Amino acid sequence: MPKRGRPGGGKKARGGRGGRPPRPQSRPAAESRPLHPSAAPPTEGLLGHPAPVVEPTVEIPLVLPAPETRGLLAPEPEPEPDASPVDAPAADTLPADGGPAAPGRRRSVAEDTLTPEEWRAAGYTPPLGIPVGALSPGAPGEAPWPDRMRTLLRTPMSERPAFERTARELHPSVAAGRNVPRVLDLTLRIGELLLASGEAAEDVEAAMLGIAHAYRLDRCEPQVTFTLIGISHQPSLVEPPITADRVVRRRTSDYTRLNAVYELVADITAERVSVNDAYRRLAAIRRNRHPYPAWMLALNTGLLAGAATFLVGGRIDDKAWLVFLSAFVAAVLGDRMASLIARRGLPEFYQFVLAAMPAAASGIVLSFNDLGLRGSVVITGGLFALLPGRALVAAVQDGLTGFYITAAARLLEVIYLVAGIVIGVMLILYLGVGFQAKLKPDESLVGISYPPVQMVAALVLTCAFAMLLQTDRRSLALVTLNSGIGWASYGVLAYNAQLSPIVATGVAAGLVGLFGQLMARYRNGSALPYVTAAIGPLMPGSALYLGMLSFAQGHPSGGLVQISRAAAIALALAIGVNLGGEIARLFMKLPVGVERPSLAPVIPRRAAKRTRGF
Repeated sequence: MPKRGRPGGGKKARGGRGGRPPRPQSRPAAESRPLHPSAAPPTEGLLGHPAPVVEPTVEIPLVLPAPETRGLLAPEPEPEPDASPVDAPAADTLPADGGPAAPGRRRSVAEDTLTPEEWRAAGYTPPLGIPVGALSPGAPGEAPWPDRMRTLLRTPMSERPAFERTARELHPSVAAGRNVPRVLDLTLRIGELLLASGEAAEDVEAAMLGIAHAYRLDRCEPQVTFTLIGISHQPSLVEPPITADRVVRRRTSDYTRLNAVYELVADITAERVSVNDAYRRLAAIRRNRHPYPAWMLALNTGLLAGAATFLVGGRIDDKAWLVFLSAFVAAVLGDRMASLIARRGLPEFYQFVLAAMPAAASGIVLSFNDLGLRGSVVITGGLFALLPGRALVAAVQDGLTGFYITAAARLLEVIYLVAGIVIGVMLILYLGVGFQAKLKPDESLVGISYPPVQMVAALVLTCAFAMLLQTDRRSLALVTLNSGIGWASYGVLAYNAQLSPIVATGVAAGLVGLFGQLMARYRNGSALPYVTAAIGPLMPGSALYLGMLSFAQGHPSGGLVQISRAAAIALALAIGVNLGGEIARLFMKLPVGVERPSLAPVIPRRAAKRTRGF
């Protein structure tokens, strides 16, 4: 037999070059035991990095972290500075037989990597996230769904509370059977109707989030811009998100349909309507006819302009009715001309240019006489029927709540529409000034000199404006009452208290927004029908007309002053409406959830933005 080489002799040691491979070293008895069933090959971690390669470990019973610790893995305690790693036993060392802690060996990474079954048994759901609160299911409560969903919307997705899930809902077959694309499509269709009706972007997102949340799609993020709405649903942290969007191409002013959509969203968030029933109700809402026919809308346009002549002129005499009739006919004619070119497909800008011309032409004609007919009042009354108050309020509200892209787009829309009105009126004014028309600006600056006449005119103007917006017949009385409150407040502040018209407009608009929000809560609907028409008498029609007349007469400095004054009044009007609605929400109880010992406290109502100037 060949001689064996000694370990330190002339032959090369085992494992050296040319020698046989070394025998495997004998391992301790504890490390030769069967492998743990959860030991798996290296996989990617949650952030995409490969998990560290670890050696197989023994099957050791694990002590899971306590339920009170909401982290996935408890951090390992640092050893004392004076203690040696060998002499001091580690806090998380475990013996092989599951007995008391054995010094000298720490748990490996594989022992801390639990299987999904073990995480579920321990009460953790890492792929689905850990709920931090719970919403009380459904709408029953002291707060309507816009307030509850607005609070949820202003909370980051990682901190939003979720509904409690029963064992059946957590079953994979039930989760797989949920038709997520159909729910997202229903959400987008309802959001499209709300945005097309002039709702603020925050309210549209709140409605979309409430619908998705009611149908058990918790991790959803809606996004609303001026022409595009979208929603994204992430099933879990390890699955790709499902995204859908929809383009808003048509915008309508039908507040009856808007209230019907609000009722549908309230029933969905209260979990009283299935997805199929919601689709059927939505289709019925779309098929519903407008409450007022086209001929009545045309007459209301003339009535609005005629009432504005009494509001601006301020008195009733034998000449006032002729001015009223002239404004009525001019407004009806402008409305029919705009409708005619609208059916031909021309943009809305040209519709406003054409609709503003008849009123200006009528005012120029009335000024060519010595009877003292107030042509400037006719032109100002025609402007009241065209100013886009609804778009202005929505633009400022979006800007104040942090939706700056949508606010900029809506404000640009307002600028284009007002520019169309200015161009239509200016073309006629230039012709009238060229023919020596006797336009008197002071005719439209009567102020609050005849309160009873102007109050009645303001109420008639509001009622006509509300019918133009297709407001429900049952809401006309409340809208008119809200307008009376706003106009009376403006008269007291501007005439009796001698405040600036800008300040008086802002305070009156704040009261309109406050009472409009209260009326909306009383009727469980949107606040737009009770606010938009009620601010009609406060629109800056006179200041805008005076600015255009100054430009036409060759006084650009005076025109800039009047245009700036009109812009300031419009901004005060929109800010006051928004502030009044926020005050109504501020002092009302908002039960957003229920607090339980096992979960985190209820999330309070958050502000739209907390930038602190950064």
